[in-house]
Amino acid sequence: MLAIAFPMIDPVLVEIGPVVIRWYALAYIAGLVLGWRYMIWLARQAKSLIKPEDADDFLVWAVLGVILGGRLGYVLFYKPAYYLANPSEIIQTWQGGMSFHGGFLGVLIATWLFCRVRKIRFWAFMDLAAVVTPIGLFFGRLANFINSELWGRPTDVAWGVVFPNGGPYPRHPSQLYEAVLEGLVLLVVLHLVWRRESLRAKPGVISGAFLIGYGLSRVIVEFYRQPDAHLGYLWGGATMGQLLSIPMVLAGMALIAYAKKRPT
Repeated sequence: MLAIAFPMIDPVLVEIGPVVIRWYALAYIAGLVLGWRYMIWLARQAKSLIKPEDADDFLVWAVLGVILGGRLGYVLFYKPAYYLANPSEIIQTWQGGMSFHGGFLGVLIATWLFCRVRKIRFWAFMDLAAVVTPIGLFFGRLANFINSELWGRPTDVAWGVVFPNGGPYPRHPSQLYEAVLEGLVLLVVLHLVWRRESLRAKPGVISGAFLIGYGLSRVIVEFYRQPDAHLGYLWGGATMGQLLSIPMVLAGMALIAYAKKRPT
């Protein structure tokens, strides 16, 4: 079978004594910083909705929502029994183990609190956050690839990759599939939706489009991604990622319907 050798990129970029800088951490930083700057730029293009200074001040809230929500989501959704037996490892985020669905809920809560404090329209601000989120997803999936984690199922396609910890057989580089669908494609789609003033004027429509876009992308890629070994295939042969994403699609559809009917 044809296969591509895994590019042996050290997950640790720099290590000086106790100071360790990992690609995984840099990916999160890049996604948050670039998303933050893009958010400010978008706010300046639509000043009637969100003030640029509000978008500027949201970074700290977003960081807390992503890290706390992403880690707690992974602990609760994927390995509750393990972390119940090893609670000291919950804070060891540098070892990997973050859940997008948990991070999404974390950012949702952080955004609600931020909007409540600033007296901002919640769904208008969520729409703005939704447009920039694919940037973080793109860098996060690239970091998963570098870490040789969350790889795909065995395959005989020409671009299959032999991962160093994935056995002797080529596997789908599902991390890169996700980087393209959840990152680049969704980023372009949401930007085009945002440019339509009629849709921006209906707060919640763009957030709904994000939920549908991410949910469908994740459901599709999960057909090529290896399920977590400790979970395997769940109800009806679905994976945990699919079971968590299907409600996102339904919620996105309901949110769009609600936003279109609600008076502005």
